[in-house]
Formats: sequence, structure tokens, C-alpha cells
Amino acid sequence: MFAAAIFDMDGLLIDSERPIMAAWIEAARTLDIELSHAQYLQVVGLAIAESELILGTLLGGPEAYRHAIDHVRKLLQLQRAEGLPMFPIKPGAAEFLGALRQRGTRCAVASSSTSGQIQACLGSLDVLHHFDAFAGGDEVVRAKPDPALYLLAAERLGVDPAQCVAFEDSENGAKAALAAGLRVVIVPDLKHPPASIVERAFHVLDSLHEAVAHVPRWFPGQVIRT
Repeated sequence: MFAAAIFDMDGLLIDSERPIMAAWIEAARTLDIELSHAQYLQVVGLAIAESELILGTLLGGPEAYRHAIDHVRKLLQLQRAEGLPMFPIKPGAAEFLGALRQRGTRCAVASSSTSGQIQACLGSLDVLHHFDAFAGGDEVVRAKPDPALYLLAAERLGVDPAQCVAFEDSENGAKAALAAGLRVVIVPDLKHPPASIVERAFHVLDSLHEAVAHVPRWFPGQVIRT
């Protein structure tokens, strides 16, 4: 059915949204501001410029935003300094990627994170070798929901977008993949996409664990014996 799979990273392959949200809430407290979960969820899935504008408004302006983001970076780097991966892999991700590799399915990442961040994060989790191509937010002019990232990833795979399926957790990511001509499987994370997006999805899963059972039907490629 599909010749290739293209994955979002944050909130889909790696559990980054929760620790980042916790860091922002803690950073806001250093400014004597109580940033709620609901307020933070406004920026999930947005491009950096949009999220900066919203968080800056919530925190009291550009200077407060700069203070907070410095604190967020320090909190996340502290975890890395303790010898832990900055973000853990999402349940089922490694298993699903391994199953795709066994079928010879080409895989790529299309993430708003930079190409360097993509390779560093996935390399630290020992899943980088499952991917044939990467498209990072630093390589396109417009971020999701613009289709540029998915079009670039499909081009680098050498596969027609219509033969690819995207795995996404966010509304903007799903919109980007659909606009690029891909089918979309939604695996919601912190913020469930609206019904208007869910209705256009090829499938909705609770986790990537569930995706493993669909591999033989969705990816009928040649099984590779090892």
C-alpha cells in the first residue's frame, strides 16, 4: 500500500513535549508566573516564531521570554549532563522502526527541529540507522503546516509523496503532510488534533505499538531476512 514512511519527531518518535512543557512551567515560576498546562498547549505544534510570540505574551514580553528560554535550556542540558538522553523514545517507536526495516521500507524524518538536532536526538536513542533521509526545519523557508518539509523528505527518499504515509501527532504536522499529498496516521500526544483533521486521517492510533500489527498490510514490501 505504501512505499515509504515519513515521521515527525517531537511528540511522535521522542517524548519531548512533556519535559519541555515542564521546563517552561518551571522557568515561568522563576518569573513569579504560573504558566498552566492549558496555556502552554497553545504553542504545541507551532513554528518557533509563533510559539515565541505566544509565550512572550504569556510571560510578560521579550525580556521575560529570553530569561525563560535560557532557564529552559539549562534544565534540559542538566538532564543530558547526568548521562541521560535529553528525551526518551516513545513507546513502540523502536519496535515499529525495526519492523519497517525488516520489510525494506524506506523511512525519513520531517521535523521542525534542525537537521542537527534530529540526528543528535535519534542517534542518542540508537534509532538513527533506521532512516534513509532527514528534512529539518532549518532547511526550509516555511514551517509546518506548509508542506515544504514533507515534500523535501519525500524528494530525498526518491519516492512520490502519494506513495508515502506520514506519522504525526499534531494538527499542523498533519496539515503539512496532507498538503504535500501524503496519507496521514495520527498518534496524538499532549494535544489531540481537532475532528476536522482526524476525519481526513488514514488512521488514528493510541501509540506506535499499535502500528506494528499493521506493517504487513500497510507496507507489503519484501521481507528481509537477517
